[in-house]
Amino acid sequence: MIPLDTLRARYLEGIRAAADEAALEELRLAALGKKGEVALLMRELGKMSAEERQTTGKSLNELKDEIDALLRARKAAFADAALDERLKAEWLDVTLPGRPRRMGTIHPVSQVMEECSAIFADMGFRVAEGPQIETDWYNFDALNIAPEHPARQEHDTFFMHRAEGDARPPHVLRTHTSPVQIRAMLDQGAPIRVIAPGRVYRMDMDQTHTPMFHQIEGMAIDRDISMANLKWVLEEFFSAYFGTKVKTRFRASHFPFTEPSAEVDIQCSWVGGQLKVGEGDGWLEVLGSGMMHPKVLQAGGIDPNEWQGFAFGMGIDRMAMLKYGIPDLRAFFESDLRWLRHYGFGALDAPSIHAG
Repeated sequence: MIPLDTLRARYLEGIRAAADEAALEELRLAALGKKGEVALLMRELGKMSAEERQTTGKSLNELKDEIDALLRARKAAFADAALDERLKAEWLDVTLPGRPRRMGTIHPVSQVMEECSAIFADMGFRVAEGPQIETDWYNFDALNIAPEHPARQEHDTFFMHRAEGDARPPHVLRTHTSPVQIRAMLDQGAPIRVIAPGRVYRMDMDQTHTPMFHQIEGMAIDRDISMANLKWVLEEFFSAYFGTKVKTRFRASHFPFTEPSAEVDIQCSWVGGQLKVGEGDGWLEVLGSGMMHPKVLQAGGIDPNEWQGFAFGMGIDRMAMLKYGIPDLRAFFESDLRWLRHYGFGALDAPSIHAG
């Protein structure tokens, strides 16, 4: 039997002198493999007396553990050396900024709704909200819309289904956000200054209309409100929204809920097929407005002999089209991300107004 000290010295020297991991593996197999020298010596234990077996077996196990530990340590040293060489060959500047992550933007309609709300908030208007499914009274009667008015026909308005025998008042998908104004008056009384942005529904579909779209309506009620106040508010809004001084022109019109009523045009020009707001000799109709009808004030629980106010309403989708040069309203709902990106609203482009 080979003396264990001799065996130990040979393998320790071999491990220290190993040039690479392959040499280490050869030494491991020679010493600790199934047919290795230590394993063969282990088999000899059965031929020894109990006392010899106890002493020799302990020494063999210690030798086995020592060789294994040295092999692992030497292998780790080879790995560390290889990493050092790799780090010397490669160069990484950890001070460079990280790659920017593209952030999403909100939909142009949502962005314009927020832009408009922020501008009116600066003028003291607060945002009011209401249900999208309204009663016939809030949507029509309270707004002085007569029973024979075309808007109250099924070819213009989405009426909610009623089961046979259901005697509840008719409900509709609101055709404008004006019902929110009635609810706000009933809830707060006068004086009051609110805007009502939101989704509305009408049975209409062409290049400039969709069955579902968005409006922002506003009203201000006080003791000395006049059309002059209305004109100032609208001109301030348009100038802030389009980023340039915008003149307005009022044209007499008729709406059931205002008296007198006016269509509002903004100054514009067409240059090379491009609309430019705030300059030129042209005019573009953008909204309806007027002084609130006494019957509407009464429906809102406000005495028209003591209070008066103005109201206005515009399409948010159309305002988005005018500001960002979008030619077709249907593109908001039928197009893909490539269309949004073309008009500067890519879903994964520059941060939106939501970004911090």
